[in-house]
Amino acid sequence: MSNEQQNQAPAAAAETPALAAPAAPAPAVSASKRRPALLTVAGVTMLAGLAYGAYWGLVLRHYEGTDNAYVQAPMVQITPQVGGTVLSILADDTDIVKAGQPLVKLDPSDAQLALERAQSQLAQTVREVRTMYATNGSLQANVRLREAEVARAQSELARANDDVNRRKPLVATGAVAGEEMKHTENALASARSAVAAAESALAAAQEQASSNRALTEGTNVENHPNVQRAAAAAREAFLALQRTELPAPVTGQVAKRTVQVGQRIAPGAPLMAIVPLDQVWVEANFKEVQLRKMRIGQPVKLHADVYGEKVEYDGRVVGLGAGTGAAFALLPAQNATGNWIKVVQRVPVRVELDAGQVAAHPLRVGLSMEAKVDVAEQTGQPLTSTAAARSSSSTKAFEPQNGAADRMVHDIIAANIGKPGAQGSGAAAAVHQMALSGSAVQVRH
Repeated sequence: MSNEQQNQAPAAAAETPALAAPAAPAPAVSASKRRPALLTVAGVTMLAGLAYGAYWGLVLRHYEGTDNAYVQAPMVQITPQVGGTVLSILADDTDIVKAGQPLVKLDPSDAQLALERAQSQLAQTVREVRTMYATNGSLQANVRLREAEVARAQSELARANDDVNRRKPLVATGAVAGEEMKHTENALASARSAVAAAESALAAAQEQASSNRALTEGTNVENHPNVQRAAAAAREAFLALQRTELPAPVTGQVAKRTVQVGQRIAPGAPLMAIVPLDQVWVEANFKEVQLRKMRIGQPVKLHADVYGEKVEYDGRVVGLGAGTGAAFALLPAQNATGNWIKVVQRVPVRVELDAGQVAAHPLRVGLSMEAKVDVAEQTGQPLTSTAAARSSSSTKAFEPQNGAADRMVHDIIAANIGKPGAQGSGAAAAVHQMALSGSAVQVRH
C-alpha cells in the first residue's frame, strides 16, 4: 500500500461516526415512556392531598393536641403547730400513709408542764368564783344588819329629840336644871351622830353587796367569765400537748422529707409533704390559637409516656389558668425592650382524669402526658367564662383533739364546783398517762 492510501484510511475512519448520526431518535422514545409515570405520580399526589384535606376537614380540625402536658396533684405540707425536739419519725419518702396516721412525734415535756399549770389555775379559779357566789349571802346579811342598826339609831334619835323638846319649856320655870338640859342635848347630838354612822355603814355594805352581785349575776359558776378564761388557757395547753404528735391530714404518699431525729424545729417549719395520688389532674399547656374552640366539659384523650400508647386515659376540660406560663415564671419576660419579638404564649388548661383509670394505672406528679381535646362539641361554656366552684379539700384528722380538750375542762370544773356527787373523771391522770405513753390521743373517761 502506498503512502497516499495509508493517509486516506484514517480519514475514512473519522468520517464513519458522522454517518451513524441518524440513530439519535431513541431518547425521544424514553421521554414518551416517562410522561405517563409522571402523570401517575402527580395524580397520586393530588389524590393524597385531597384525601388528607378531606381527613383534616372531617376529623383533624375537630381536635387540638399538645405534648406539653404534665401531671399535677395537691402537695400537702406537714408543718408543726408547736415547737419542740423531734423524738421519732414514723414515715419516710415513698411511704403510703392514711389520714390521721402519726408521722412525727415531738418531746412533750414542756407542753405537759404547761398543761398541769393550766389545770391547777382552772381548778383555783373555779373555787374563787364559788367564793364569790358564797359571799353574796354574807354581804346581803350584812346589809340587813346595817339596816337594823340604822333603824335602832333613828329610834334613839327620835327618843333623844323628844327628851329635848319636853325639857326645853321647863328650863325657864326651873323645873329642869340647866345641867340636865345640857346632858339631854348632848344625848341628842350623839344620837344624830350614831344615825349618820349607821347610814354610812349601810351605804358601804350596800355598795359592797352590789359590786359582788355585779360579778356573779346573770351567770353560774361554770359559765363565769373568769372560769371561761381559765378554761380557754387549759384548752390551749391541752391542744399544745396534743400537737406534739403530727398526724397525716390526708391519705397519700410521703415526699420531700427533710426532718431528722433530734432536730429542734419551730412552728411552721416544713418537715415533709404528702401527695394524694388519687386527686391528680393534668395541666396541658396549649397555644393561644388552640383555645378558640375549647369549651368546658369537652372530652380529652390522654397518654402517659410512662405507659405508652397502650394505656389511654379519659378526661374532660374543667378550666383555664389565670395567666400564661410566662406571666407566672420566676423570671417573667421583659416585653418592653426594644428588641422584642412576638412569641406565641401557652396557657395551662386543667383536665380532670377518670378516677377508675387513675387507680388502675397510677400516675406521679410531673409525668409527661400527651393530650388531645375533641372540640367538635361547642355547647359548653367558653374557657374564658367563670368556672363553677368545685368542692374544696378538707380534713378531719384534728377534730378529736377539740373534743378531748372540752372533756378535760368539764372534768376539772365538775371536780371543783362543790356540787353533791359532782366528781371529775380523772382528766389530769389521763393526760399524764398519755404523756408517759408518748401518745397524744384523746382523754378517755
